[in-house]
Amino acid sequence: MSAALKDRHFGWLFAAYRKESNPHVSQAALGRWLGLTQAQVSRLEAPGARPPSNLVNLERWAKALQVPPALLWFSVSHTVDELADSGDDISLGCVQRRQFFRTAGVGATAIGASLLGAGPTAAAGPHKPRSTDVEIVRDMTATFRRLDNRFGGGHSRATTTITNYLTSTVAPMLKDTTRKAAAREELLGAAAELHQVAGWIAFDIGNAAEGQRRLRDALKLSQDAGDDALEAEMLAAMSHHAAFNGAPEVAVDMALAARRTSKRSGLAALQAEAAVLEAHGHALQRNSSACFAALREAERAFERFSPGAGPAWLNYFDSAYLSAKFAHVFRDLGSAAEAEQFARRALGMDDGYERGKLFNTALLASTLADQGRVDEACVEATAAVRMSEQVRSIRGGAYLADVGRRLSPYRADRRVRALYAQMDAAGVPTPVHR
Repeated sequence: MSAALKDRHFGWLFAAYRKESNPHVSQAALGRWLGLTQAQVSRLEAPGARPPSNLVNLERWAKALQVPPALLWFSVSHTVDELADSGDDISLGCVQRRQFFRTAGVGATAIGASLLGAGPTAAAGPHKPRSTDVEIVRDMTATFRRLDNRFGGGHSRATTTITNYLTSTVAPMLKDTTRKAAAREELLGAAAELHQVAGWIAFDIGNAAEGQRRLRDALKLSQDAGDDALEAEMLAAMSHHAAFNGAPEVAVDMALAARRTSKRSGLAALQAEAAVLEAHGHALQRNSSACFAALREAERAFERFSPGAGPAWLNYFDSAYLSAKFAHVFRDLGSAAEAEQFARRALGMDDGYERGKLFNTALLASTLADQGRVDEACVEATAAVRMSEQVRSIRGGAYLADVGRRLSPYRADRRVRALYAQMDAAGVPTPVHR
């Protein structure tokens, strides 16, 4: 590391930092801290690489790694101590970066000496192997999915970020023909998961065309990977969005395809999900006999469901999730009382699904509105409006607007007028007052 500092080569500083940290830091992890891809870190670290000279990047990297300004050959606008006292949320990685230089006992005059003092002690312990491409893609997918579930697709620049990552990083990986068949299939599956998340985010910000394109890409990738479970999941997502966008015939077709594929997967969760999505399509068409037949299939599949029995991306599925789907079915069949029971069960979802809680709270309000229980409906809808302050989702706004429409027969009621005022302030369209 002292040589890297002496040569003023930040790329070589990356390599020394990673190798001399305890535990060892992978290129992928370092890249996540710095906003770089693993490939970019690798190029910067290469023995013959030219030293990066963009001062904006150098300052940003120095801050990210918490390098003391006295060790640098350029100035930074904030010191390490100022960053430490900024009040920002400190992640485990941030603490690791800050403590690295502090525990090394390095002063401004120590550049020519070892930054780690004893040296070999810091290198003790097993080295963590470099993350594979599949692990990197799945880590990115998990991050996007978590943020999407908590804050909604419109909370940040998620669409641009995920699109850039798919184009600049994932697409080149998929073009690599040197991978063995098993490794390529695993990468195809990981890419399918990321495209699916991109599709959900696009739908959440009102870009239906982009959402459909991403889901079609995800379906093709899962088919190329030979992954029946992923294929069924993508077909189920297409059914869900067809129903949401008022195309029940397409919703039924996609759900039937999902049911066929989910049977091949052997996963009861997917079979239950596909069946209830088919039921919802039939409910929107007012085909009650076909709807109840599909609901019975969903119930039978759920009886075989074991939590945790499936891939990690299926962890969202539980009784609360299925209850929300049943609530949609009964509400759209015109059975508001039955829908209310399932909507209340749907609120028992796990933490980390704030957008889903907004959806399900608005769903409950809609079932109460259909029963003429105006006061209760307004209470739940008001709670959902407050949730929307933290969750930026076009779909969430659509759920709330639906509640407003169902309460329109009571628009003269002062409670409904107060709710409409709150919806207007939140940017949710409400029925025109007469």
